[in-house]
Amino acid sequence: MPTSRRVVLITGAARRIGAAIARRLHADGYDVALHYRDSAADMHGLVDDLEAGRQGSTLMLQADLAVFDRLPELVARTVGHFGRVDALVNNASAFYPTPVGGATPAQWEELFAVNARAPFFLAQAAAPHLRAARGAIVNIADIYAEKPRADLAVYAASKAALLAVSRGLAASLAPEVRVNAVSPGAILWPDGGIDPHVQDRLLAQTPLGRIGDPGDIAGTVAWLLGDAAGYVTGQVIHVDGGRHTA
Repeated sequence: MPTSRRVVLITGAARRIGAAIARRLHADGYDVALHYRDSAADMHGLVDDLEAGRQGSTLMLQADLAVFDRLPELVARTVGHFGRVDALVNNASAFYPTPVGGATPAQWEELFAVNARAPFFLAQAAAPHLRAARGAIVNIADIYAEKPRADLAVYAASKAALLAVSRGLAASLAPEVRVNAVSPGAILWPDGGIDPHVQDRLLAQTPLGRIGDPGDIAGTVAWLLGDAAGYVTGQVIHVDGGRHTA
């Protein structure tokens, strides 16, 4: 049966910032279609927690976003299960260093496929449903899109492309659908750790002088999807402790 609650499709939702977004939007009353690629155990744990609070409110969707045909399928399965989709959060990201001199075309293709191509074509597939719902899209970018790091040139380029995608979609889907981007700074350190000198330098470049919290991103996403941001589209919201001003 179609749900009467709002439905959001979130990519990369099993862990870290994606899981924080999923928990926040679920707490705000959304039913959630949760995409993951490899983190099955984390996803099952997240879904168990959310279902304990509200049964029938989740849908797990496994896919590699670099495989183009899986993109419209994610939207179709969400609509097939819930009967609607009101919001899209493109959070999934491919991230690794690509030092100049060693970067490969395969790395370029993968980073752009996941970080820029997938958000655009997911939005295109979801657009008819989002228009009907007068819904919204939030794309999770990165401070490196505007302040690239030397060893992350290709990643930074892919996130810069995502900012252009966000603005282009905002113009194309208006007035029915609002599209914005959130640009995090230092929210979570990489799973594999980070050079302490790099960590110190990043914090020194952050006016607030501290690392952020996934809840900071989740709260901003919730605001952008809600009625309070009803006149906001085509914007990049920096949630970085002021680092973009440094």
